[in-house]
Amino acid sequence: MEKHSVNFMRIALAVVYIWFGGLKIFGMSPAGELVEQTVYWFRPEIFIPILGVCEVIIGLGLLIKKFIPYAIVLLLLHMTVTLFPIFILKTICFDTFPFCPTLIGQYIIKNLVLISGALVVAGKYNENYYAETNLKMERD
Repeated sequence: MEKHSVNFMRIALAVVYIWFGGLKIFGMSPAGELVEQTVYWFRPEIFIPILGVCEVIIGLGLLIKKFIPYAIVLLLLHMTVTLFPIFILKTICFDTFPFCPTLIGQYIIKNLVLISGALVVAGKYNENYYAETNLKMERD
């Protein structure tokens, strides 16, 4: 489990990002209306597909090992923004704030798991970076 679990997490995050991003690109995302209400100052027919492309790029970045650090930074920025509806659209996200989230609220709160997964992946690849750095320093 120790050997493969972080790679499973990385691939799972990539699948979620590519899949959900693809839905936004093709106008099929069930989160489209939520995005429209949260980022109401942008035209949704332009903003949502661009957001989808960004999500697909994050997913692909997670699959290509040399791009993981960049993908993690983008993922964490994206996840920060996805928490905005909790504060902006409380009546849509909660029946009773903060104890009874609606289905939309639960959809947003589950992003804490994606954030945690990204931090696990970041820690693993950061660990590899430091291991390589230490090997180089030992050789010099």
